[in-house]
Amino acid sequence: MQVTSSVREPLITGGKTLKDVTHDISRQVEGKPSMLWLLALLVSVGALALGFIALAATLWEGIGMWGLNKTIGWAWDITNFVWWVGIGHAGTLISAVLLLFRQKWRMAINRAAEAMTIFAVICAAMFPIIHMGRPWLGAYWALPLPNTFGSLWVNFNSPLLWDVFAISTYFSVSLVFWYIALIPDFATIRDRATGLRKVIYSALAFGWDGAAKTWSRFETVSLILAGLATPLVLSVHTIVSFDFATSVIPGWHTTIFPPYFVAGAIFSGFAMVLTLMIVTRKVFKLEDYITIGHIELMNIVIIITGSIVGIAYITEFFIAWYSGVAAEQYAFVNRAFGPYWWAYWSMMTCNVISPQLFWFKKIRTSIVLTFILSLVVNIGMWFERFVIIVTSLHRDFLPSSWAMFYPTWADVGVYLFTFGLFFTLFFLFAKFFPVINMFEIKSIIKSSSTKQSK
Repeated sequence: MQVTSSVREPLITGGKTLKDVTHDISRQVEGKPSMLWLLALLVSVGALALGFIALAATLWEGIGMWGLNKTIGWAWDITNFVWWVGIGHAGTLISAVLLLFRQKWRMAINRAAEAMTIFAVICAAMFPIIHMGRPWLGAYWALPLPNTFGSLWVNFNSPLLWDVFAISTYFSVSLVFWYIALIPDFATIRDRATGLRKVIYSALAFGWDGAAKTWSRFETVSLILAGLATPLVLSVHTIVSFDFATSVIPGWHTTIFPPYFVAGAIFSGFAMVLTLMIVTRKVFKLEDYITIGHIELMNIVIIITGSIVGIAYITEFFIAWYSGVAAEQYAFVNRAFGPYWWAYWSMMTCNVISPQLFWFKKIRTSIVLTFILSLVVNIGMWFERFVIIVTSLHRDFLPSSWAMFYPTWADVGVYLFTFGLFFTLFFLFAKFFPVINMFEIKSIIKSSSTKQSK
């Protein structure tokens, strides 16, 4: 029987017992894949295959296949890079920061959010590598490796190198944190499995025996990793923002970028978590574990971070006016009323206006409206990165160099490839790994036998 407060809504509904938790979550791993899951996987693999054509063409012909030109050297590639890094931010916040603050509502969503983080970072890392043109000849030059050329070292003053360290550290810590939390649940599935499945999950469980000392070490490692991951919530997107803030380009050279980028990353990350978890709870029949309460709390986070992002937009315009620098002022007027006005006002509508609808309880507790608005937010955050990058570059100090960016089929195709990769990985994770953290859910469930003995 579930133990709940007389004041708060229960985190887990349906009066679940410990046995129910194990059965409800393990059955997705142990059962045959549903037709809906197979159809979703087929669509994602199809997108992956179509996108691979564009990726192969780009690697074969070079990045001249993209819509870049002499004025706009960064466009869809870096836009997509920053967008995917932002998508991955919510996983670390939910798993690490909320763990340190002992927020129990994270327990039903943290595993999927952490998996989303890992898959999003993989997608993000592709774009700088592809942008090298011939990554098989020079990708390793991004790493400070000893060599026989003098030695020829990387530029440690470049924020692009800082990106390499930040993203690789973020990926490593997130992967270890995610996998260690999976080990007790792998052991649960191992104990229920037979044949080849038992062999596979025994290897994945690393000999977990459930002893008191094992749990003690597990809790210690989890807290240490949470402490290591917490600064990454702030540092990773701060360093990504330095790619732009340390330049002298009007529209980029601003000190507000670090907190602005971090808030935007959490904003878009939570929106993607909502998108995935709303679908997951329906497909896998997990409505008792991912409840309306969880969705409402995530919507509240979106209200807060969306409001911060909106304030940052207004502050940018104010500082541009207050600076008295004509080039800076023109850059922001051009964003709102220039050739890319449609992208700017799409960004403002999606990121500033739409999240404010969550102030109404009926909207933030509506599954359908939350799903729609989560998609709207992620569309808006993509437009934000596009506006920051392309509109700041296409009209610089020299009017004779002004140009427009038009994406090609290869730009769109490579982006489609990352979508296919992301959703293929997520669907495989949701089927073969427990999508909800069983052992943490059980910590807020008390068996009826224990309660009766009191």
